[in-house]
Amino acid sequence: MQDESLFDKPLDEIEQVEAETSVAARRRPLPSARQTALRTYIVLPAIFLAVTLLGGLRLGAADNAFIFLKPALICLVFASAMLVLFVRGGLIDIAGWFSDEFSTVRNAANAGVLLTLFSATVQIFNSLIPEQGLPFWVIGFCFLWTIWNNLFLDLDTKKLLRSVGGLFALAFFAKYLVLANLTATGDAGWLQRMIQDPAKEAFTWLLDLPRYSAGTGYLQFLAIALYLLGLYLTPRRTEK
Repeated sequence: MQDESLFDKPLDEIEQVEAETSVAARRRPLPSARQTALRTYIVLPAIFLAVTLLGGLRLGAADNAFIFLKPALICLVFASAMLVLFVRGGLIDIAGWFSDEFSTVRNAANAGVLLTLFSATVQIFNSLIPEQGLPFWVIGFCFLWTIWNNLFLDLDTKKLLRSVGGLFALAFFAKYLVLANLTATGDAGWLQRMIQDPAKEAFTWLLDLPRYSAGTGYLQFLAIALYLLGLYLTPRRTEK
């Protein structure tokens, strides 16, 4: 019955409905384009810059003082390899970010966004890899082995994000839940700590682990969560 009533409408009324539909279809992408630009050039850099700040931040064990640690050179190497993985896995299409058809300002803006992604990736490795001692070499080797193998695998975007998320979760668990509980904390003297908890003091000395406040783990958990959110929001290519 509804189809019959549609055919009974006058021709000019049908043309008016089609015209209104086409106008609405043309107007619909405009807000989406603005939202995409806002997400790409405002929200994403803000997220990645926040990760850059939080990734190198630690809290002192004695007074919760802010300590900002510079990343080791290996973190830059791992971050560069991760960007290659993002390109190979389809998370980023370089041709959709840099093109002769884009203006110079747009290419520069896209380069700035990817630069914040690189700096955030560096600081995430700075956050997850222990600062020194045997744990630095063990966890660093695990990262190297995993990234090296992934470079030769055919990964789509979903598999890549799952692999990265699982790798970061395992490293966070090892550093901030296992190793942190083996570290003696507090502002007491060495002899007093040795009397109170000799096992922790022995592990701290053998593994050469630094002492940080428990709040450091919460900050780094937030940094990793923001980083994964940023990867999820990163467009494969910018709209032309």
